[in-house]
Amino acid sequence: MAEKIIRIGTRDSELALWQAHTVEKKLQDLGYKTEIIAVKSQGDIILDKPLYELGITGIFTKTLDIAMINGQVDIAVHSMKDVPTALPIGIVQAAVLERASTLDVLIHKGNLDFLQNNGTIASGSLRRQAMWWNKYPNHNVVDLRGNVNTRLQKLKDNDWNGAIFAAAGLDRLGFINGNEIKSPSFGGVGEALDWMTPAPAQGAMVVLAMLNDSFCREAVAELNHIETEICTYIERQFLKTLEGGCTAPIGALATYDELHDTINFKGSLLSIDGKQKIEIEKAVDISEWKKLGFNIAQDILNNGGTALMSEIKDSLKK
Repeated sequence: MAEKIIRIGTRDSELALWQAHTVEKKLQDLGYKTEIIAVKSQGDIILDKPLYELGITGIFTKTLDIAMINGQVDIAVHSMKDVPTALPIGIVQAAVLERASTLDVLIHKGNLDFLQNNGTIASGSLRRQAMWWNKYPNHNVVDLRGNVNTRLQKLKDNDWNGAIFAAAGLDRLGFINGNEIKSPSFGGVGEALDWMTPAPAQGAMVVLAMLNDSFCREAVAELNHIETEICTYIERQFLKTLEGGCTAPIGALATYDELHDTINFKGSLLSIDGKQKIEIEKAVDISEWKKLGFNIAQDILNNGGTALMSEIKDSLKK
């Protein structure tokens, strides 16, 4: 094995470091030498503004993109749902690791009576906010920013009824075990939100590399999980076609049905307040996967989605 040390760039949150160390171990098991270099992104530093006010696209990835282009790191590890659908020139997707849970989880304080009455839920995601309002229109939803530990602490310190998290992040940090939702250490209780369509590529980790770095690209390619790569490609193509970036309330989930050799896809677009919802579910033969995300997005745009996307963009400018 060549002596080149692969410098792994990551954000410095506990979850991001967990992901980077996971990639590091897999590369080391293959015989590669590695080094982790952590940097702080704007998205981690600016916690007092909703994400959509930060110019959003790539807010968590831009710093690492620059570090790669400047030659400070060789590869970057991200939660795939944070990565813009259009990568900077010269940077490519080198591998998608096998996906963890795609579920969203409501962490609450032990009593769900508020679901039938008036409740207050915290989330910094426009998608989660809109989907919650769609199901619970009388509830109050407040913005919540920060890494997983910070958000759990804010939930503990406030009188909110609960907050919404990605199951994958909670699992990776040991707050839950797989799809079995256990009580996080801070004292709350978890409830899987299987009715909530996840963010495109939720639960997946992606490794980016420089196009001209064949050594790192070939090394990282050994970590690629083809089923996850295909499903996340479909979801991100759907997102890109709707022109959502990371701002609009868009949900997407593609899963592979091995028994029937089909891809099952569910795509959702909601208004900011959750009152409007356009949703399509479809199963297609695996041979049709390459245009599936595009085709479903076109169906949504043709069924009121174009006007809804225009409304969303206008409301976010205010």
